[in-house]
Amino acid sequence: MTFIEQLQTRWQAGTQLCVGLDPFRDRFPATLQSQPDAIDRFNRAIVDATADLVCAFKPQFAHHAAEAAEDQLKSSIAYIKQQHPGIPVILDAKRGDIGSTAAMYAREAFEHYGADAVTVNPYMGADTVMPFAEHRDKGVIVLCRTSNPSASDFQDRLIDGEPLYIHVAREAQEVWNKYGNLCLVVGATAPEEMALIRAAAPDLPLLVPGIGAQGGDLEGTVRHGQTSPGRGLMINASRSVIYASNGDDFAVAARHEATVLRDQIQRLAFA
Repeated sequence: MTFIEQLQTRWQAGTQLCVGLDPFRDRFPATLQSQPDAIDRFNRAIVDATADLVCAFKPQFAHHAAEAAEDQLKSSIAYIKQQHPGIPVILDAKRGDIGSTAAMYAREAFEHYGADAVTVNPYMGADTVMPFAEHRDKGVIVLCRTSNPSASDFQDRLIDGEPLYIHVAREAQEVWNKYGNLCLVVGATAPEEMALIRAAAPDLPLLVPGIGAQGGDLEGTVRHGQTSPGRGLMINASRSVIYASNGDDFAVAARHEATVLRDQIQRLAFA
């Protein structure tokens, strides 16, 4: 199945929750921290505990690379594919470069790591986005209106009377999405902007960071971001789920938090 087909299947199963895998070794249980493959072990435990609750997993590339744990990242993605087939994996790498280099980044994400989708920074325009989109069975998730505090520094600036993020959303919807595999990143900390983006890009799935530790608006996200009840969103939670406990019960605690959030999203989706 393509990334979009996998996503639609998971929505149909009743979840718009995405769980991020952002390893901080110092937040692992003490019994795990000293293990040479601690990151892979941690990821696998979180995955097994939450797989039936999610529409996707989103490992963060920098959190693995900074620990020289690229091999553990690859192992964790392979584990998801083997043990939980049908759940798509989004590599959160935020790549963005000239066309020839973007093509290599696409190969890295999709062929080397085996991801189903990757986040992409569109600052350099179509040259950056299209080498990823050419992998037609994969997802390309374009940064549009992000959740960080300084997102407004540039993304809210007006061009021809409209914010930059609207231009990005419209370009993704109308120009770059020739293979039907484009998505957008829209932060839950900007629900009003999300409504404008949804109007400009009515068909594109949205990856929504900012719920949980960043204090995003879950109700506003669901209200403004869905394409139809229970569809259209990948609402990501990372730290609030995977670090619900730093004890040996971390996976059990993660499952509890993921269940609560999945259920909240579904109640709002069909309210």
